[in-house]
Amino acid sequence: MTVRSLRVGIVGAGIGGLALALALARRGDDVGVLEQAPACADVGAGIQLSPNATRCLAALDLLQPLLEVGNLPEGKEVRLWSTGQRWKLFDLGASAMQRFGFPYVMVHRADLHRVLLEGLVRIAGARSVRFGVHCVGIDRVQDAPTLQLADGRREAFDVVVACDGVHSVLRTALGHVDKPVFMGCIAWRGLVPTAELPAHLRAPMGTNWIGPGRHVITYPVRRGELTNFVGIVESDDWREESWTSRGSREECRADFLGWHDDVQAYIDRLEQPYRWALMGREPLASWGLGRVTLLGDAAHPTLPFLAQGACMAIEDGTVLARCLAAGIDDPEAALRRYERLRIGRTARIVRGATEAGRRFHNPALADAAGDARYVEVEWSPDRVRERYDPLFEYDALTIDIEPAAIAAGPRSQDTTEEGATS
Repeated sequence: MTVRSLRVGIVGAGIGGLALALALARRGDDVGVLEQAPACADVGAGIQLSPNATRCLAALDLLQPLLEVGNLPEGKEVRLWSTGQRWKLFDLGASAMQRFGFPYVMVHRADLHRVLLEGLVRIAGARSVRFGVHCVGIDRVQDAPTLQLADGRREAFDVVVACDGVHSVLRTALGHVDKPVFMGCIAWRGLVPTAELPAHLRAPMGTNWIGPGRHVITYPVRRGELTNFVGIVESDDWREESWTSRGSREECRADFLGWHDDVQAYIDRLEQPYRWALMGREPLASWGLGRVTLLGDAAHPTLPFLAQGACMAIEDGTVLARCLAAGIDDPEAALRRYERLRIGRTARIVRGATEAGRRFHNPALADAAGDARYVEVEWSPDRVRERYDPLFEYDALTIDIEPAAIAAGPRSQDTTEEGATS
């Protein structure tokens, strides 16, 4: 008996593209990942993977490799910008495993990327990923969608998935107009060698520093050898949406003048701070056309306040692979099914990210008498459970993908929950 398979073209070898490729390859599909970059590079900084994402990675047999390069935090805490006062946010160790069945992992983006790439190569071979291939458009979307490459070649597939990020070329080719709006904030990002920090800052803990008009997130990555630093500042003087624009410690320090000495300790030890402008985008009402669809940041770019960018892309890949496997005789219908399942959840998270930023930066935090009361209300145990539990419980592996179930409303746990900056 011959088992049918699809030839799937995946544009972009980021986290979402590789997760999708591996899920498809494990089901027997012929995947071709086309990546513009000339090689896999050790770039980026920290990513937080909550149980909704690690359960998907476990299904790809990647949980153990991930744990070998990542960090299992003990928990999350909130600290005040001025006094350093602490509040417990939630446990993340044995408690997360007991409640959600899968761990919460903090990892360097490059380490996660390597784990995904090595997993794909083991299953599908090195030729499944081609670096240095630049896709500039698409000729058709029906039957055999055909990619236009920068060198003039054309390449046809049964299905094409655009995983080419926030500035997606294929999203534009499908007729979607990119309308980014500057959100009045810039982000600082960098890494600190953990051994250089004072001893009390080396605990395997994620920390949300909150204050008026800005906030800081710190957490360990790469087996605890590095600490990830992200600082968000309300500002109107920097509008470049790029993760590779270099800044200086002096500029970063000036943006957090007067903040607690522990925050200064991180800034003073940053290896190389980078900064970029935060741009908001309204969720798309639809994603794909014909046998072409979008995934990850190409479909739903979001502000980095929920620690869910990578998680959403991994969920997308899991659901899309399941839909294609169930609808192999009608790939176009399978793509529309995937979109209907994912578009509501991701849109809520995109919009929820904006609200989360306001919560972190509330003006009440400038008042020494009122800031503690604000934290105790906004991060009370009941509110934390309300925001986080539905997010972590979402199971992309079991959500009902049958058309009748989707028409009645997908079984999911959509929320506008907040989280720490990724």
